Amino acid sequence: MIHLVTGGSGSGKSEYAESLILSFGSGQRFYAASMEAGDSQEGKRRIARHRRLRAGKGFVTLEQPRNLGQLRLPDGGRKHVLLECVTTLAANEMFGGPEAGGAEKGLADQERLCRKLLADIKALAEQADNLVIVTGQLGEDGSLYDAGTMDYIALMGRLNQELAAWADRVTEVVFGIPVILKGEEE
Repeated sequence: MIHLVTGGSGSGKSEYAESLILSFGSGQRFYAASMEAGDSQEGKRRIARHRRLRAGKGFVTLEQPRNLGQLRLPDGGRKHVLLECVTTLAANEMFGGPEAGGAEKGLADQERLCRKLLADIKALAEQADNLVIVTGQLGEDGSLYDAGTMDYIALMGRLNQELAAWADRVTEVVFGIPVILKGEEE
């Protein structure tokens, strides 16, 4: 089962996604983390917060900030995976160094990057009994940004549409309240 969880920054989507993984019962719990702190204090703070939130819940953390399709889960047993989060993964792929593709490189590269990210996420889904994907909603403020940021917002819009179409369930978390957009309520 694939469950896409979306919402704005600070909406409670991560906590909700973790509760979904815990509700699946027995099996191995994996947390596929895409965040790279680098030298950013904000990044380090967010990583520490997410580690605190999942402490004692039986998650095995797998750091994979890029090339998610290369991530391999161990064989055997039921596997429940939380991918946190697509917005960060896409930013890492788009802006993360000379091998990154997409930012200010045109629509063809943006389409290629979208297809790569979808293929990587599907490769992870094929290894899991349940995959909960966390993503963010961007561009809703109506502001105009520099070209690279606008390309990123467009990429996320396209990627989120594709993920929502593919997912069995889609939930938007608003002010900590899950609102089912697609699929049946648990």
